[in-house]
Amino acid sequence: MFVRGVRGAITVERNEEAEILNATAELLGQIVADNAIKPEDIASVFVTVTQDLNAAFPAKAIREMQGWELVPLMCALEISVPGGLEKCIRLMVSVNTEKSQKEMRHVYLNNAIKLRPDLTEAAK
Repeated sequence: MFVRGVRGAITVERNEEAEILNATAELLGQIVADNAIKPEDIASVFVTVTQDLNAAFPAKAIREMQGWELVPLMCALEISVPGGLEKCIRLMVSVNTEKSQKEMRHVYLNNAIKLRPDLTEAAK
């Protein structure tokens, strides 16, 4: 068994609690679906947001998902780089799995596709 990292990111239009929480749940849901992950397979989830998103802790959305109550979560601010992507939520999901790193499916939604076009479905 290995611990593999699965990356994902999504952007929102507004710095509003509901939008941040919904986007976080959408992103994690897609990561879980694309990688056939169960909450008990998760070692931890590291969440970052850009500095323009402060209306909610994205981890709140994850804690409210069925079966995710005991998964260790951590939120932090993304490094503020001039010209960087705005209003972005990023996830690093550490998964206990037998899959190879190459088999892991990373998920980039909305404008976050710009971050890693090489890893989006369109590039595969």
